[in-house]
Amino acid sequence: MNKSTLALAVAVGVLAQQASAAGFIEDSKATLGLRNFYINQDFRDGSAEPNKNEEWGQGFDLRFISGYTQGTVGFGIDAIGLLGVKLDSGGGTNGGAGNAYGGTVFPTKSNGESVDNFSSLGLTAKAKVSQTELKLGTLQPKNPVIVTNDGRLLPQTWQGGQITSGDIKDLTLVGGQIEQVKGRNSSNNQQLSISGANGRTAAARDSNKFIYAGGDYKLTKDLTAQYYYGKLEEFYKQHFLGLVHNWAIGPGVLKSDFRYFNSSDDGANGHDPLYYTTGNYNAPNGKGKVDNNLYSGLFLYTVAGHTFGGGYQVSNGSSDFPWLNQGDGSSNYTITDAQIQKFGRAGEKTWQARYSFDFAKVGVPGLTAGVVYLHGDDIDTVNGAGRQLANGASEWERDLTVGYVVQSGALKNLGLMWKNATWRTDLPNTRSQDENRLIVSYSIPLL
Repeated sequence: MNKSTLALAVAVGVLAQQASAAGFIEDSKATLGLRNFYINQDFRDGSAEPNKNEEWGQGFDLRFISGYTQGTVGFGIDAIGLLGVKLDSGGGTNGGAGNAYGGTVFPTKSNGESVDNFSSLGLTAKAKVSQTELKLGTLQPKNPVIVTNDGRLLPQTWQGGQITSGDIKDLTLVGGQIEQVKGRNSSNNQQLSISGANGRTAAARDSNKFIYAGGDYKLTKDLTAQYYYGKLEEFYKQHFLGLVHNWAIGPGVLKSDFRYFNSSDDGANGHDPLYYTTGNYNAPNGKGKVDNNLYSGLFLYTVAGHTFGGGYQVSNGSSDFPWLNQGDGSSNYTITDAQIQKFGRAGEKTWQARYSFDFAKVGVPGLTAGVVYLHGDDIDTVNGAGRQLANGASEWERDLTVGYVVQSGALKNLGLMWKNATWRTDLPNTRSQDENRLIVSYSIPLL
């Protein structure tokens, strides 16, 4: 039994003795989230199979969030139950054939076919003193050094412990340790890794310890400074600095978002090829130790329902930007984390333009639409002999999103969304891609 599991068992035992205390039940909430999810991926270059991945399923996300027992220290417990049911994934289009990480949406059997359903249950014990809260068990953290992915039928979850505090005015602090992760297309927990070392083979390497800490401080009501630190044992260390400012200009507001990541090797990643990450190196396999500095700035001006934006990002160093990545779908906290790609390759310089509109301003509340275009240049690559190959390669992506949430009546809060993406690149041995996602979502309050 690992440390977090033992701590959870002890905490649940304490809670069981106090569950009848006032506040635990009165402040509890339960919801059932429904998500109908369809995805189609069309690969545009090359002749290798498959040329298309396509899956459709129904997701159920049942959550219970308790209140706290009375007393100086309040105790509570949260639970999350996830179930994904296959509606269509036939004809060899599930993306699972030869893929150790399962299909596009569902886990796969040994023959490459997708399973009919998959499920998981997560429990979280929690304790609270004043504005400081400790959680042990299933977590879904979201901060600059660890981001939970929710881009498929069911969300990603993590196992570990986290403490957050808001006891100091204008300062929010967070710290935690993660030991395992459950992918968005999996029922099983696994250990942690990064791109380049994350294959499910005998040669793959992973870690059971990711620690993180940091905070947000409101310097003024419009200016927030951030610092976070993350370390994946044996792989990388990462420092993050951020500054977010909102400035009222004329009838609108200009939001400025500056981000800087400094990432370097840790432990075995500095000398053992089995722990290396992807990037541009003088090595036959194009991999090496983590070495990356990533700078970015994003500007968004919102006025009368319109949001106009532009940004620029530079990825310096000899490796791609590192983040927790098991190879089965993940997210990071860069301004270029797009629908298909991340735009954080070694040497890459990316500019972006974006626009969105809230149709409530013209009498159609609940309807929104947006488009983002990203273009990256100067990507560094190597070939199988360790020689520079296609340095200066480029990629671009255009993402279009249209969504509508029913505002009243029997179907109130029913959400409909279409997400369309096009990605093109001249990277060697890489296939361009088109993608469509159709999502219908609905949330039912139970408590």
